[in-house]
Amino acid sequence: MLDVCSTAPRATPDYTGKRGFHELMSDRRGLLERPDYEQQVGRIVAAIVRAFRQGHKVLWFGNGGSAADAQHLAAEFSGRFLRERPGLPSEALTTNTSAITAISNDFGYELVFSRMVEALAREGDVVVGITTSGKSPNIVNGLETAKRIGATTVAFTGNGGGRVSEVADMSLIGPDGYSAIVQEVHITMGHIICDLVEQELIFSSGAAPPHTDG
Repeated sequence: MLDVCSTAPRATPDYTGKRGFHELMSDRRGLLERPDYEQQVGRIVAAIVRAFRQGHKVLWFGNGGSAADAQHLAAEFSGRFLRERPGLPSEALTTNTSAITAISNDFGYELVFSRMVEALAREGDVVVGITTSGKSPNIVNGLETAKRIGATTVAFTGNGGGRVSEVADMSLIGPDGYSAIVQEVHITMGHIICDLVEQELIFSSGAAPPHTDG
């Protein structure tokens, strides 16, 4: 499901040649100013808060730098972001190298996250797939499996959204351009999501997140 307001595309710079500090900074100017981010972030926050309050978990996955972002953001919930609170069930699927290599060897890398989601996700969970291009096959397949299970699916993507934004229930769609600047928006908005979820769970009148063993 594509969930993004219409915005004018950014011109992609020619970054193959030598470029200085000020040119690199210009790539990033205004990246966080898009008005549609607030609505996208709000929907994701509401979904994660609902899952935690109902005793469900959040699973994250991505490739390369997006795998690192998945681990980073998962840890902000299972550990702590800014405030004292109970730990929250949030895990990245990119940390078990035995599972990743076995599934990739036996089934193919395009199915690595799909197989792990099949094993670990349950109806009511939130499953977040991160891809800067919006078209990584293993991210698309993982989210499609999560939807079949009945999980709420979230895409962190860029470059117009891509196939993954058509699959996911909701999306955070970063800028057009190379992976680094998309990732910089992802981690900034990811931190805002963590902060808002934490505040909602601590300061709102809704039920606090339950302690769970599963």
